[in-house]
Amino acid sequence: MTNAGARLCAPTDMDTSNLPELPRGWVWTRLGEICEEVEKTYPKINPNDEFLYLDIASIDNQQQKIIQPKRYRGKDAPSRARQVVHSGDILFSTVRTYLKNIAMVNEAYDGQIASTGFCVIRASNGVNNRFIFSLTQTDEFLNPLTQLQRGTSYPAVRDSDVLAQFVPLPPLREQQRIVAKIEELFTKLDAGVAALQKVKAQLKRYRQAVLKHAFEGKLTAAWREAHKGELEPASVLLERIRAERAKTATVGAHSCAPSTRASRAKAPRPYTVDTSSLPRLPDGWVWTKLEEIGKIAAGGTPSTKNADNFGGEIPWLTPADLSDFKGKYIERGKRNLTQKGLAGSSAVLLPAGTVLFSSRAPIGYVAIASNSISTNQGFKNLIPFDGVFNEFVFYYLKSSKELAESYASGTTFLEISATKFAQLPIPLPPLAEQHKIVEEIERRFSIADEVEKVVEQSLKQAERLRQSILKRAFEGKLVPQDPNDEPAEKLLERIKQARIQNVGAHSRAPQRIAVWQMNNQP
Repeated sequence: MTNAGARLCAPTDMDTSNLPELPRGWVWTRLGEICEEVEKTYPKINPNDEFLYLDIASIDNQQQKIIQPKRYRGKDAPSRARQVVHSGDILFSTVRTYLKNIAMVNEAYDGQIASTGFCVIRASNGVNNRFIFSLTQTDEFLNPLTQLQRGTSYPAVRDSDVLAQFVPLPPLREQQRIVAKIEELFTKLDAGVAALQKVKAQLKRYRQAVLKHAFEGKLTAAWREAHKGELEPASVLLERIRAERAKTATVGAHSCAPSTRASRAKAPRPYTVDTSSLPRLPDGWVWTKLEEIGKIAAGGTPSTKNADNFGGEIPWLTPADLSDFKGKYIERGKRNLTQKGLAGSSAVLLPAGTVLFSSRAPIGYVAIASNSISTNQGFKNLIPFDGVFNEFVFYYLKSSKELAESYASGTTFLEISATKFAQLPIPLPPLAEQHKIVEEIERRFSIADEVEKVVEQSLKQAERLRQSILKRAFEGKLVPQDPNDEPAEKLLERIKQARIQNVGAHSRAPQRIAVWQMNNQP
């Protein structure tokens, strides 16, 4: 790995008249004036040499750490693997800077190769790299760069934009005191954040436990005992549903009226559920299948090449519409269909109250239609029969993602077919108990939601506090100044003199690199 030429420094104009006043002994400078050059390399000239490749995907932007870098041989090196990094270097992603993909290189990655998607910041002698590392995470440093980003789908800044940013430079000893204080305060803050994250994880497990107990009959055990003898067994409810379906199918078979998609109930198939691997249910409950308690309906997508199929009044959902959906009832997605689009596809108009279940990409999003709605083929939907509470089914399907995935198949992505979806087992309690179960779930969930709101607010406060600490640090208000410290102006002058003496020291790469460059232009 060899230096392939010096990186251009930031502009040297130093008009600081519009910048805030700094404490005595501090000085404004541009980041590039206090950074060293970073070696460039061309791994393909050593085709069998292995190296770790640090790209943006290697950064955990929550902990500001490098995680899981990729290993390559020189011959397979990505085209952007060009920068040799050393312990203490700072990797600052120039793509979507607001995401804070920033990390410091530790000893484990010394001498490895980073992507040109990073501005590699190597602090000059006399500048504390952890001081610079903290500074690059401040809103005051990041916000101006966000304004400079170019591009829409891939917004980014140049290295020169990063290096041209004005930064406050204190005396070296004060840099060290600031870093020590930041790390002391952040250690305490991180402990608090870790505790809050632990509470969030516990809330997630709590909700899962609530759902599990709900469909084992444990949430309503006392209620069920108090109403013993008053409840119609689910087996009776199920037989009534089956009788009604058989009657409807018979009427439909003798009717002269034309049928419509998903409008006629099919004659019920024999009722069989293998309960050998399923939990034992309370008295009065019964295991059944989704097809026994509702009508299964899929969806479709009209031709996207015909604009006349879209933009109408018929709400139409895709799984993507549920990716950030946190509620229970949904009115519409991002696009609507026209009557022509509905008629010209396998999409159907589903009634209000239909339980919507994404059956691929991914499996397991659930919602209830609050009005007539249609979906694409990424859904398998259930229109509950009388005697089945749709919100009970909603919560059961939310708890059954893994079960549904076990019924799915596919190579490119898993998908559960309508036939398999219809065969999913579901515990069926009496109708009154279905309502009570939903009530108990939501009572517990509402408490968890309130706790989670407090946690989220506390996490936001922690981030604001983090920024407040950094802001005070780089305004000179976090630690006291020491009049005996050497002024930063002298430090900066020493760095400049050292740079002048080293001009040209790394300006030429070995001839074999130059030849390789000419023959292998990226």
